[in-house]
Amino acid sequence: MKKIRIAIQKSGRLNEDSLQILKDCGISIDNGKDQLKASSRNFPLEVFYLRNGDIPQYLRDGVVDIAIIGENVLIEKGEDISIAEKLGFSKCKVSLAVPKSVKYKSVTDFEGKRIATSYPNTVKNYLDSKGVKADLHIINGSVEIAPNIGLADAICDIVSSGSTLFKNNLKEVEVMLTSEAVLAVSPQISQERTVLLEDLRFRIQSVLRARQSKYVLLNAPNEKLNEIIGLLPGMRSPTVLPLAEEGWSSVHTVINKDKFWEVIQELKKAGAEGILVCPIEKMVL
Repeated sequence: MKKIRIAIQKSGRLNEDSLQILKDCGISIDNGKDQLKASSRNFPLEVFYLRNGDIPQYLRDGVVDIAIIGENVLIEKGEDISIAEKLGFSKCKVSLAVPKSVKYKSVTDFEGKRIATSYPNTVKNYLDSKGVKADLHIINGSVEIAPNIGLADAICDIVSSGSTLFKNNLKEVEVMLTSEAVLAVSPQISQERTVLLEDLRFRIQSVLRARQSKYVLLNAPNEKLNEIIGLLPGMRSPTVLPLAEEGWSSVHTVINKDKFWEVIQELKKAGAEGILVCPIEKMVL
């Protein structure tokens, strides 16, 4: 049986999270130190460890079938490559930044300015959409230093926490796009490997749903049961079981983690007691 070939970043911010989501999908990878290719013991999958910027071309050429890559890299180098799944981690922005001392008014301030960046296509497309012309200096890595050494008036780079900009006396002034890790697919993937891709997507979706959810168990007085159930979203409807103590029931449900604290507060006000919250490993719908 053929194996599906997946590329992940050799090193850097995406590498660890990419390996973790495969692990959470139950896929064991035999990867030794400094290996450029490794196989899974329990799923027909080969992992290629590649430079992030090279991955779009490997996908385009059909050297790999799928890849976990930043959406920002695809926008810059692989707009012709399709996305099978957004993965919800390694979130960042691609932004324009200027020295803190600069009084910034609008994007038209970049007219005729020198911008240092590793994302020339992204910057050009953004500025063109605003009717602005600038002089782009392409730099691979450490673009933040460019204004300090007089190479550029501004920079474009990925921004996560903003700490790197702060350390280099820069401020973010324009967010061009937001990005996260995605599962990208080669336009040359075979039908046989597409079947494996769907198996992998099924596992990934189960993991992602679980990451977004919490399993909640609580005790409710029966006279308040309808009110409490009305507060619970659940996958279909909450599970309600009678307790040994007469007049009380146990309620089990799933809550989206983004709404968790608001729902818990409402449940307490409605009379829920003994609220237990548990992580979910997988969630299959």
